[in-house]
Amino acid sequence: MNGKAPTEDPDTGERPDTGERIAKVMARAGLCSRRDAERMIEAGRVKVNGKKLTTPAHKVSGRDRIEVDGQALPDRQQTRLWRFHKPVGLVTTARDPEGRPTVFDALPKHLPRLISVGRLDINTEGLLLLTNDGELARKLELPATGWTRRYRARAHGTVTQEDLDRLKDGVRVEGVRYGAIEATLESRRGSNVWISLALKEGKNREVKQVLGSLGLEVNRLIRLSYGPFQLGDLPSGVVDQVANRVLRDQIGDAPDEAKKDGPATGRAKNKNKKKAKHADRRRNA
Repeated sequence: MNGKAPTEDPDTGERPDTGERIAKVMARAGLCSRRDAERMIEAGRVKVNGKKLTTPAHKVSGRDRIEVDGQALPDRQQTRLWRFHKPVGLVTTARDPEGRPTVFDALPKHLPRLISVGRLDINTEGLLLLTNDGELARKLELPATGWTRRYRARAHGTVTQEDLDRLKDGVRVEGVRYGAIEATLESRRGSNVWISLALKEGKNREVKQVLGSLGLEVNRLIRLSYGPFQLGDLPSGVVDQVANRVLRDQIGDAPDEAKKDGPATGRAKNKNKKKAKHADRRRNA
């Protein structure tokens, strides 16, 4: 301690070393991601105790009154997570400037405002995780989380297992460096091949770019899992909440504890952790 009193925030007169950053609080309330919260603050859309904020560095406590676009910030809800089997033809964005249908347009109206954990492009199908907690979404997207994303790809062209094995060392495509990918040639059907892939980074269009560098044209891409959460037999277009107990088992009581892959599929019927673990081993054998 240096004996100096903390300086006051010029926007609100409050001490900035107490509470949580406003952008984090907004994200945890499910209003938006932390990045979007920072943009809202910079645009002058956020007030604390009646005073407009000018910096996302400001910290707030439970005593503060937060308003966004003149509306009180919603009370923070219990953190929840959903699996959605995204079909082809939906974009993963809240509003599409081109007017295309979005993932969120397809969700049941009774669900709260949700945020996607990462994205799938319009032509990719399969598992998309959704949450009401923007801070959780941010944590699960971070490369440091180390969660594996598993895909099946159908591609036009010819490739050998030896070609695919070279992806284990990573590859540079059009100036972008992609990390290690485990790829297995499953089958050949006519002019197409089926390939299973496991990767950790999940960069934009990564699978298509990397397979394209091998002379393949991906014409179907399915995400099977994201970390411990599996697509399983969830039908296309259906959303399914991950059981709260399963969510706690996989990430603990806080997003910071999401560190490694586990066996959960996220369905309530998979309450027996040992059975889920054995099922995961069989799928990956």
